[in-house]
Amino acid sequence: MFVNEVNDVKIYNLSAGKSVPDWLTDRRKRSQLMKKVDSRRQIELIQDFDMPVVCTSIRMSPDQQHILATGTYKPRVKCFEVCNLSIKFERCFDSEVVTFESINEDYSKLIFLQCDRFIEIHSASGRHFRIRIPRFGRDMKYHKPSCDLYIVGTTRDIYRLNLERGQFLQPFETEASCLNACEVNPEHHLLVVGSKEGTVEAWDPRTKARCATLDVAIKLSASKTFPSISAISFKNALQMGVGTASGHVLLYDIRSKEPLLIKDHLNKLPIKRIAFNPNHQTVYTLDSAMLKLWDETTGKPTAYIESTSEFNDFCTIPSTGMFFLAQEDVKMLTYYVPAMGPAPRWCSFLDNLTEEIESEVVENLYDDYQFITQKELEELGLEHLIGTNLLKAYMHGYFIDVRLYNRAKAVVEPFAFDRFRKEKIRQEIENERKSRLQIQSKLPKVNQELALKLIDEQSKTKTGTVKKAKQTPNLLEDTRFKAMFENTDFAINKNAEEYKMLAPVLNRLDKSKLKELKKRIEVAPAADLQADEAKAHEDSDNDEDLFGLDSFNNERDSSDEDASSDEEYNKEFAKDMKKAYKDVKKQRAAEAEVEEELNAVNAMETETNGTVSTRMPHINETKKSIKMIPLSNKFEVNADRLQRKAMKISLGERVRRVQELNSNITDVGSSFGNRQMAFETKKVNRDQKKRELQMKKHHEERKKLVRPIQSLKLKKVNFK
Repeated sequence: MFVNEVNDVKIYNLSAGKSVPDWLTDRRKRSQLMKKVDSRRQIELIQDFDMPVVCTSIRMSPDQQHILATGTYKPRVKCFEVCNLSIKFERCFDSEVVTFESINEDYSKLIFLQCDRFIEIHSASGRHFRIRIPRFGRDMKYHKPSCDLYIVGTTRDIYRLNLERGQFLQPFETEASCLNACEVNPEHHLLVVGSKEGTVEAWDPRTKARCATLDVAIKLSASKTFPSISAISFKNALQMGVGTASGHVLLYDIRSKEPLLIKDHLNKLPIKRIAFNPNHQTVYTLDSAMLKLWDETTGKPTAYIESTSEFNDFCTIPSTGMFFLAQEDVKMLTYYVPAMGPAPRWCSFLDNLTEEIESEVVENLYDDYQFITQKELEELGLEHLIGTNLLKAYMHGYFIDVRLYNRAKAVVEPFAFDRFRKEKIRQEIENERKSRLQIQSKLPKVNQELALKLIDEQSKTKTGTVKKAKQTPNLLEDTRFKAMFENTDFAINKNAEEYKMLAPVLNRLDKSKLKELKKRIEVAPAADLQADEAKAHEDSDNDEDLFGLDSFNNERDSSDEDASSDEEYNKEFAKDMKKAYKDVKKQRAAEAEVEEELNAVNAMETETNGTVSTRMPHINETKKSIKMIPLSNKFEVNADRLQRKAMKISLGERVRRVQELNSNITDVGSSFGNRQMAFETKKVNRDQKKRELQMKKHHEERKKLVRPIQSLKLKKVNFK
């Protein structure tokens, strides 16, 4: 069980718990659940409250004693009995269910609208009757006084199937081209249908005539997505909620064409279902990404539930705070919000348990398995496990047992815990130890320059030099960003390539301003007091202020200083940008040089050993230490490599190279030593050099795979 708090409203997820992978056998699943202490304490409100793959729709029976849900695969319906908190029966279909209705107080009479244009009528024993409609259906509702079943879909007609006669009646013809939703008011039995054109039509079943037409799309003319009607629901005899495909919900009084309230879901996704909670004046609206609870008078959000997978449907239990969610996942979610009402009578024990529940967030896919990528697998040195039962391929990586993962992590980084422990002890000692001379400063220990900039911006907003639209809250006092100015892990890395490229642009304060600002912050009280006294003394003795001469001179001097400072700022900005580009270029060149050295060392290892070196931790450490090779050792390594390469060249190739070298040498004069040599330097492109290294590596791998001829021995065959 997991509790979340939004706007001081607690939302209890009764379906939260530790999940087990599907590929495990039932016996291993049970054994793992029994071993875990958390699983033994877990509350399972309804047993087997799930679907094999996906749950498409969910409903509560009118007597509130049965929960009905449809899903795939194979298409089926499940009925759960709340008095026993378990499943009652399960039936399968030939095709998927679009929607369904219960026309009796319990589960004994059900009607299912399927995606292949069939309508199935089920009784308590099973399927009773099956009939096909002319066009594909999208929604249906049952009218109890006349025993008529209204079906809407990809046509302008509203089909009427009379269940007492067992035959179709004359359909209602609407003005729309396609109908998406329909609803029957339970009090005055008015039928309303929502069209693709964004209109709502009301029909009276008694007179078989259209009563009125409501244009909803005209109220949402600014929406980029056309607001076709996607959901309709009644609160009472007069109030109605309409959901659109553009993500808007409009509340209407059926006596007026003007909406009472327009609510934007801000997700730009079609509204799938609307429900009302009359006791608390709250509206439940659902799209595929979120379920929102908001006040119907003001539109202010009360709470929300975000989805890990797409939501398909939901249903509420009247006069309670519990509701169920159907999603694109195996689990069917159960939520309980005490602020929206008490728990149902069949699970009244939840009211006593909610006070003792601790908040626990479960974010991992599986608790006993760790997901790792291919790169992490190579770093751990476990590439040889690919294809075995210890690794389960999933998307772009693998699932590995968490115990094996922890052991491999401990082998690769044996002193990681010791380093963490020493760092933690050092932090605790620094926090407890106080220096004898304490300097009170408003600046934090980490990211002081960023703090100075924030303080400067805050001071400008207080003095009124910045417009109100640009005023920002003080981030130094915000608890959410507290760790950024205390923890060294969040310190800005000025040696990073991204920071070097953006530093000239983001640098708003130069060094002189930073120093002045730091002095002003740390030595503000005494300095400000002295400055105020001196200024008051000068103002009393100065006669130029009487005639405004001093203010005129100050304005003229400030304008000249601003012009000169702008020119200096532009020149310094250009210099900083050039310097940043040069530094980044040098850094890239150094990294390329280190990469070439690593490739050379790899080639040397393969030549000496004759086998490909495996990716083990000690080899990675030696490769990292190559960056610290002195200059003398570097030249020795290159000399050895060139000498080995020269020994492999044949004698004819050496003679040819010497002849080419002598052909370029010419005599200039008769005196001794008057010779000159002409040569051309070839510019080697970086990509070309990289390509050559790749080809060289490819040829070396091919040599290892080809069988040498010397290993083949001819067998003597005696012919008689």
